[in-house]
Order: sequence, then structure tokens, then C-alpha cells
Amino acid sequence: MTASGSGLTIAVASGKGGTGKTTISTNLALVLAQQGKSVQLLDCDVEEPNCHIFLKPQIHSSKPVNVFFPRVIEDKCTGCGVCGEVCEYSAIVVVKEKVLVFPELCHGCGGCTLFCPEEALEEIERPVGIIEKGSVSGIQFIQGLLDIGELMSPAVISSVKKAVDSSDIIIIDSPPGTSCPVIESVKDADFILLVTEPTPFGLNDLKLAVGMVRELGKPFAVAINRSGIGDDEVKRYCHDEDIDVILEIPDDIRIAQAYSRGEMIVDVLQEYKGLFKQCLESILNQKAQGLDELQERQ
Repeated sequence: MTASGSGLTIAVASGKGGTGKTTISTNLALVLAQQGKSVQLLDCDVEEPNCHIFLKPQIHSSKPVNVFFPRVIEDKCTGCGVCGEVCEYSAIVVVKEKVLVFPELCHGCGGCTLFCPEEALEEIERPVGIIEKGSVSGIQFIQGLLDIGELMSPAVISSVKKAVDSSDIIIIDSPPGTSCPVIESVKDADFILLVTEPTPFGLNDLKLAVGMVRELGKPFAVAINRSGIGDDEVKRYCHDEDIDVILEIPDDIRIAQAYSRGEMIVDVLQEYKGLFKQCLESILNQKAQGLDELQERQ
């Protein structure tokens, strides 16, 4: 995913929404920029991107994201039904030898066009969203916006990731959950930071996220937001599963107030800048340790 010459790619993810992913992503990016690092922030939560609310970047370019879907060439089609059998998403079906195409369901894989024995399908483009690029405070900013009513968020996420330039560090603000859009956003990352909160719901969704990351074989750690509320079950789970907790943000009303004003924590509450610096150091140390272990195995 990263461009040639890029350094570390960190994906910030969570098992559910509202845990503080965007807060952590934006503040990590700002701390890196203030340290003189070349950093890009990718907002891949394309259904509801909100990093811009806090960073307030100057957008300097925008371009559409298009996907391909099939169109029937009527005079060639025999209604054989092969295209419908190939499609796993029911985006193309055959009813009484009539081919019906549902573009909103199409994933653009091209299988129907490839397997059509009569070459009676052609691929045409349709827009599903846009990507925007900008900058602020030394941060190169890229965000994707999925068009209303569209389902193809992975296509927009992929386009956001392809728009990166060479940087020391790339930070990805991922969509919440563990479904296809999340996997698309994190699958090429070097390190994944899972954000949770110390509540039963937070623990349940953290377990789902941990399962996803382990299935992908990615190094990861946990950040606990609003630490101090709820109980200690999240910490106990991380201890039992040998998962590092590398960032704890306390349940501080001043943070909530800054958030409600669209302000950055490290700008208005200087004492928290050290927490984000330590988090970044832990990630860099774990990444270096992983490279050392890989070299030893080789």
C-alpha cells in the first residue's frame, strides 16, 4: 500500500464506533509533525470521515472514485445465465433469459465479463465517492468520502491508500468494526493500534478486533480511552492474552470539552503530549523488535 520509500504505516482501528479512534489518530499525527517527521494521515472512515473537524486542513485537490460494472450487449446475449452463476453478490441475475444488472451490488471483480461465453458484457464506470488531499501543520492529509447510498466503501478506501506519497510515517484512521472496509484499511499496515474503552461493550468488541488482527497476522497493541470508568476487565483480558497496552487516556472532562470544540488534545492540554510520544515510541520499538526477530528466523 505504501509508496516506494515510505516508512512505517500505523492503522488505528476499533471493534466499534465512538471509542476515540479519530482523537488518537489526529493527535498522533500532530505529535509526529511537531517532531519534524514527514507524516500523512489517511481518513479511511469513508462513510463518516471526521479527522478534518479537528485538523481543519486546507484541501487543495479532489478527484472522483469510479468502479466498473457490467453492461449487457443485447444483440450478443443469449440469456445463458453463466454471468449470474459466477456473481457471488447477486449483482447480475438472469430472469426468463433476461439479464438484469444491479450496479449498487456490484463489487467490480469482472468475473461475469470474463466468463461470459458470448462476450456479451462490457464494463463501464460509475462514480461511488471522492478522495480529497490537503495539508495542515506539517501533516499531509487524505480523506475519502463515499457517496450517499453507495455500498462500495472498500473501493474508496483503496483509492485513499493508493494516493499516498513517500513519508516517514503514515497513520490510517480506519472505519469501526471488523468487516470488509476495516480489513481493506488495515491489511497492508505495519502495525495496528486497537482502541477500546473499559466497559463490557468495549471488551466484547475488542475481542472481535483482536481476532481479526491475529487472523491477518499483524503486530498490534491496545489503547484504552476514557481509562478509569467501568472496570478492569479490559486490562485483565490484555494481560491474560499477552497484549501490550501502550496508551491510556484518562476520563478527563477537559478532553471531552476540547473534543466538543473540535480542538486537539496536545494543543490545549500540553501535559498529554507525553502520552502520545510514549505511544509512538512503543510502536517503533515493537516494530524494530519484530524486524530483529524476522532477521533471526532468516
